[in-house]
Amino acid sequence: MTAAVLVAGVSKRFESKRGAVTALDNLELTVDEGTVHGLLGPNGAGKTTVVRILSTLLRPDEGRAEVFGLDVGKDAWRVRAAIGLTGQTAAVDDLLTGRENLRMVGRLFGLSGARAAARADELLTRFDLLEAADRQVKTYSGGMGRRLDLAASLMAAPRLLFLDEPTTGLDPRSRRELWGLVKELRQEGTTVLLTTQYLEEADQLADSLSVLDRGRVIAHGTPDQLKAEVGSDWVDVALADGEALDRARALLVDRLGVDPVVDRETLRMQAPVSDGTELTGVMSLLKDGGIVVGDVALRRPTLDDVFLAVTGHPAEPAPDPRQSSKKRKGGR
Repeated sequence: MTAAVLVAGVSKRFESKRGAVTALDNLELTVDEGTVHGLLGPNGAGKTTVVRILSTLLRPDEGRAEVFGLDVGKDAWRVRAAIGLTGQTAAVDDLLTGRENLRMVGRLFGLSGARAAARADELLTRFDLLEAADRQVKTYSGGMGRRLDLAASLMAAPRLLFLDEPTTGLDPRSRRELWGLVKELRQEGTTVLLTTQYLEEADQLADSLSVLDRGRVIAHGTPDQLKAEVGSDWVDVALADGEALDRARALLVDRLGVDPVVDRETLRMQAPVSDGTELTGVMSLLKDGGIVVGDVALRRPTLDDVFLAVTGHPAEPAPDPRQSSKKRKGGR
């Protein structure tokens, strides 16, 4: 495949009151054309910095970054003509209508008045916003606003679309609607670079994934490949008595040779196993040890398990849509 994105040895540092902060550390990344590539990582891992460099908003301190073979520094204007960007906050004007916003963006991209109007109507229809097209954006729901923001990023039909945590703050229904739109774009040949904290989102949308931590890619592959690396199956045990948690943990370490993930609030332990037959052995072990089990199950690994395995710490919890909504309203 042709590389839509090539990042080679890119580093980026910022100055703060506490000194220099390294956002990216000799980063290597390739995104194939016509695919959806997911960037996973906790807050501060460097995901947004990658997007800002590739979209020409920042210059790297070291290394090379290219979009369709164009250097993001030397060929910034040509890069901008090939990309679209939907950031973490909507980039539309609340005081304009949805139609006015899209026409304005089209004109800024150099479309004629007639072409901008036609393209705006086309996208308003596609994103189910036609009935609200002549309302001020400040009257839109969160999901409508994000759809309009995505439509704006597609006005010039970009070959590469950056989606920087696009569903943050959306309710589950709006998130799934946006997922459907991203899948449609991929089918049409648009390359998508997606950053997200929702591991389910990455699993649903991404053809390939890169896990970032402290400015470096620490794992790369398809969702299935990454999940296979942390074991074919996981055992999930819920205890009836919290006082037996440490004892049960020690027994599992001896049996499985790995330290299980322990949640003391829910009294649950989770650990990878070599195969499904281990479940019977684990149950017998705990029973012989006098430990009362409330529930036990065998499951396939998730991207949460992958993240924990490769970073050594859990993924950041996905933002609460209700809290994000409150902040957004307060900001107005």
